[in-house]
Amino acid sequence: MVQKFYDINHEPLYWLSSKKSVKRAGEWLSTLESADRFGLISDKLQIEQIRSVLNNRNINDNALKEKTDKQVTGMILHFIKNLQEGKVSFEYSEVKTPRDSVYIYQLMNSRYKGAVAKLVTRLDCKDPDYKIYEKYLNDSITAKDTLKRKTLVRAMNYRRYLNINGKSEYIVANIPATEVEYYRKDKLALKMRSVAGKKKNPTPTIASYITNIVTFPFWNVPFSIASKELLPKVQKDNSYLERNNFEVVDSKGTVVDDLDLNWDTYTDKNFPYFFRESTGPNNSLGVLKFNLQNPFSIYLHDTNSKGAFAKDYRLLSHGCIRLEKPVELADLLTRGKLDVYALKSGKKDTESKTIKLVQKVPVFIIYMPVKVVAKKVVFLPDVYGLVK
Repeated sequence: MVQKFYDINHEPLYWLSSKKSVKRAGEWLSTLESADRFGLISDKLQIEQIRSVLNNRNINDNALKEKTDKQVTGMILHFIKNLQEGKVSFEYSEVKTPRDSVYIYQLMNSRYKGAVAKLVTRLDCKDPDYKIYEKYLNDSITAKDTLKRKTLVRAMNYRRYLNINGKSEYIVANIPATEVEYYRKDKLALKMRSVAGKKKNPTPTIASYITNIVTFPFWNVPFSIASKELLPKVQKDNSYLERNNFEVVDSKGTVVDDLDLNWDTYTDKNFPYFFRESTGPNNSLGVLKFNLQNPFSIYLHDTNSKGAFAKDYRLLSHGCIRLEKPVELADLLTRGKLDVYALKSGKKDTESKTIKLVQKVPVFIIYMPVKVVAKKVVFLPDVYGLVK
């Protein structure tokens, strides 16, 4: 980004080219020194080193001038970028809005346009929740509240990121809050409770897209669950599979007659098959599954166990996100084309169908142990212990 800035500028010096530009650079450095009020980090030692060069009007070392000039530009550009899109890391991400060129032109076009402080205020995120977090950070956090500060900074970065990458339609699943929100046209259109992964089966953070919805999905039991949890139950009770609507399939998905298998010879290390749960309202995935690309086999889905949504503690799954209102969400995503009656009247072994969305919808599974309730900041338990 820095090199592109100078390629566009066509000159080796931008800040050290005139007294007026040096003064402007000093104004930026003063703003960078107070970056912590935005939840950002400033390198105060580097700022002081740069100031010493800027204040030395008799310096003749051109290499030092060019190096310092680029240092100033780099610090400002990264500040502008982090201020607007945040510093967020997902365990898997395929959602990204390239904006480096935007930040370069924002800086170039504002060289002498008003005070830097006013420019920063204009560029700062306008998301309502973000502004509440920012105010709380500056008004209510003391030096001893290290974890609270880190939690708020994490939340501010997420809100910045979503403000840039959310587009006009997106879904946010906050793991610690066990809540899912659906936004359309920048407004909250649907909110629901969810169930996320247990502490020993944590839900990963993901930025991906829902591309299709499956009605009456099979549940292909993950091998770790099949071999370590279901296999022992089958070995103790030969009627377990039939009573719970499971069938045995091989690696190609071909159904295998479980009566032909010698169950006593299998362990969690040599079990060569898989379990698949039949479709229908009693399926563990319920009647809807929302597919999204990721390497963890994580998705959003309905459930046949609705009672969990009445609980305050809902970190109960093996990693996937269970939805309290899957039918309502699917109806919104398909623009009212979902056959709701068919979903509610479906029975065991109902044919599974895939509905491809006209436009893929961004999904952000985030880890943010804080939320805004009635314009007040509410801290949540750091269930996975990720805020350090």
